[in-house]
Amino acid sequence: MTESTRHLTADRSRRGFLKASGVLAGAAITLPIMPQRVHASGSDILKIGLIGCGGRGRGAAVDALSADPNTELYAVADVFPERTQATMEALRNYFSFGERITATPDRCFEGFDAYQKLIATEVDVVLIAAPTYFHPHFLKASIEAGKHTFCEKTHAVDSPGVRMVLEATALAKEKKLSVVSGLAWRYDTGAIETIKRVHDGEIGEIIALEEICNTGSLPSSGSPSFGRSPERTEMQYQIDRWYNFTWLSCDLPGLNLVHHVDKASWAMKDETPISCWGTGGRQTRTASEYGQIWDHHAIVFEYANGVRLNAYCRQQNGTYGQVTDRYFGTKGMCDLLAYQLNKMDANRTSIWRFPGGASNRFLLEQDTLLKSIRSGNPVNNGRYMAHSSLMAIMATWACYTGVPITWDEAMNSEYVIGPASPNEITWETVPPVVLDAEGEYPGFSPGITPFPMK
Repeated sequence: MTESTRHLTADRSRRGFLKASGVLAGAAITLPIMPQRVHASGSDILKIGLIGCGGRGRGAAVDALSADPNTELYAVADVFPERTQATMEALRNYFSFGERITATPDRCFEGFDAYQKLIATEVDVVLIAAPTYFHPHFLKASIEAGKHTFCEKTHAVDSPGVRMVLEATALAKEKKLSVVSGLAWRYDTGAIETIKRVHDGEIGEIIALEEICNTGSLPSSGSPSFGRSPERTEMQYQIDRWYNFTWLSCDLPGLNLVHHVDKASWAMKDETPISCWGTGGRQTRTASEYGQIWDHHAIVFEYANGVRLNAYCRQQNGTYGQVTDRYFGTKGMCDLLAYQLNKMDANRTSIWRFPGGASNRFLLEQDTLLKSIRSGNPVNNGRYMAHSSLMAIMATWACYTGVPITWDEAMNSEYVIGPASPNEITWETVPPVVLDAEGEYPGFSPGITPFPMK
């Protein structure tokens, strides 16, 4: 198993395990015990509120509760009521958090206003892990209410959402609140040490970057018992399968490639690209059960100094898979997933390699958040969480339209892909896309779909 494959396998295993945890029952797992700390406000217990009780939300809750034993899950919220109860049961019993799961029935909220009800409770920390469309709205509400906040990636599906993230995180700085992003590689110990050496010039000046996330297909279905039926509305169907709809997920660039463009941006010291262009389409996942997202994308980001970032993502079964982050410099190259710097010779002679193994970056991001609260030294990931999200959005738009898109065009766009606010949504609301007369979801056609997007 290669280094890159080792990291990918660990990531997939964790995510799959947590997604399955709602229906599992059995022996407990062993969790790390961290030293006791004192909350900055004087209380020993930090009250955690979880918005979004799917696989990612459960994962964030497990990591937060594991990172600090003086935490409790005080409130939960989800649009689907059955998910709050499944999450509570899994965390209480399967993950053996027991009495630390303190969310009473009156603090288990459901529906589209559940996030507001949770934020209005006495929670100290809000964990947001909903479909991507909701993230900027939930983040803004959490910060305005004075809550420390963790927000999963990606952080927006359109430019107004990105600007909302920037405004909310700027407000967090004013309020001295911590905001931590789910772009977890920024907290990976080996990646931190490797990027530090890239920034110190050990591979010279970066001249090109390559990001690849080519894997097999994700399943098309959402909850096993939640299919299309006359009893369920189209909005219920789409939110359950949110990763298949652009207005909810930002397609593959928002679902997976965002991690990779964020790592490349990190290597570039968070300099923003000036433009991007791309191509892609639907070849193997063409049925309506896959919604409207594409199964492959290829994007080129261009920087002012002439550096290009070539980024690829694909989810097609039976095809060659590769997941890599490689940065090429005047003195050598960086293989970030292998935590290694190499010379540009025939043998790829090693310059440096991180001596440790893979770390639990998901646990570390929660540990960073909770430590910052207890120490009174807030951390704020606002700039890169917004900018990397915009890179994913640019990539999607460039592929859909077939035209180059500049950073300024993307940042200043007024295009809103979904409802203006989640407060406008009910289960009866008609989603932005619906099945046409042929039983297909309308898609995007490069050269025909316009930019600015409409």
